[in-house]
Amino acid sequence: MTAPSLNTTRSQELFHAAQALMPGGVSSPVRAFKSVGGQPIVFDRVKGPYAWDVDDNKYIDYIGSWGPAICGHAHPEVIGALQETIEKGTSFGAPCSLENTLAEMVIDAVPSVEMVRFVNSGTEACMAVLRLMRAYTGRDKVIKFEGCYHGHADMFLVKAGSGVATLGLPDSPGVPRSTTANTLTAPYNDLEAVKQLFAENPEAIAGVILEPIVGNAGFIQPEPGFLEGLRELTKEHGALLVFDEVMTGFRISYGGAQAHFGVTPDLTTMGKVIGGGLPVGAYGGRREIMEMVAPAGPMYQAGTLSGNPLAMTAGIKTLELLKQPGSYEKLTATTEKLVAGIKEAATAAGLPIYAGSVSAMFGFFLCEGPVRNFEEAKATDAARFGKLHRAMLERGVYLAPSAFEAGFTSLAHSDTDIESTIQAFRESFAAVA
Repeated sequence: MTAPSLNTTRSQELFHAAQALMPGGVSSPVRAFKSVGGQPIVFDRVKGPYAWDVDDNKYIDYIGSWGPAICGHAHPEVIGALQETIEKGTSFGAPCSLENTLAEMVIDAVPSVEMVRFVNSGTEACMAVLRLMRAYTGRDKVIKFEGCYHGHADMFLVKAGSGVATLGLPDSPGVPRSTTANTLTAPYNDLEAVKQLFAENPEAIAGVILEPIVGNAGFIQPEPGFLEGLRELTKEHGALLVFDEVMTGFRISYGGAQAHFGVTPDLTTMGKVIGGGLPVGAYGGRREIMEMVAPAGPMYQAGTLSGNPLAMTAGIKTLELLKQPGSYEKLTATTEKLVAGIKEAATAAGLPIYAGSVSAMFGFFLCEGPVRNFEEAKATDAARFGKLHRAMLERGVYLAPSAFEAGFTSLAHSDTDIESTIQAFRESFAAVA
């Protein structure tokens, strides 16, 4: 597979126009390609594991709309269900039976969830769960981990990874110090640092929130005993443990990372997969905690489009597809084959690499490793990754335009897709070595 000349004339024209209309020409920062150089590709359509841009270039896609497209883009059963639902209306602003159906599916699948509230994004879910942690415990402080991203709410933009790391921003202007004064941070995989924070803030910490597998500082797995240690620490200090499973929920396993690792938090945030590609978020947990949420309890949270019938329909159909026998075995085999090929290709080109995967989520760092936290993730060769990203685009493979993002496979990726991708990596690594 030789690198073709990639014609992006129409993408360039559209992005140039977009820069006069939207800040940076995009609706979300990492799409702007700033960390990898060049201009972003403007998509026209997607199907299965593929995306086509406005210049009609075809790519094997490993972003999957940043995670939701676990069954493949525009799955015919999801589209069919949406077409039926849209005839009834796009939003009710009133209860609908589809909320019950998806809620039951989530509660049955996720160990920590006895009640659930639907919202419209992962950011919204994390904002609400933070308020709930504080309402339930009567405490104000919360611990998060460096490089973990829990949306763009003020209180979470502290050493937040993801687009913040990609753009080299330490935090964000416009976030008052008073807002983040109660946000404590620790390195991921460092239990001793968490113990120290509890010791320094007795009976003041409402809870600990984390990505059980980090996906916004690159792909970083928890070391053995880390999640279990957090579970014990929070119980010991009367604090809550919150898993942000916006990325990992229904992707790592049908029950999420908590089912995969056998560690049950008190509360969980979700998004992406449970909306099947439509805007969605959710938070849930133990009944006694969730009954604090209005109108059952005094903690207020609301949303005009929450639980809208389209998002519920897409989520229900996606979970039905995932529940079919063999789904996660296929996802695991596909991803492991891809990662093995990426490692082999980098090694053959004489480049250092540290890579891994769990089920349908993967990542790699262009450094020796191991990578256990955000600080170690910074050792990756971001400049070389930018060149690699372009080389892969030229060979028809679309990766996240950041060295600090996980990648995603889907049920739609075939062995042929994986083999073509590995060959593209071989040629691209050789080109940037």
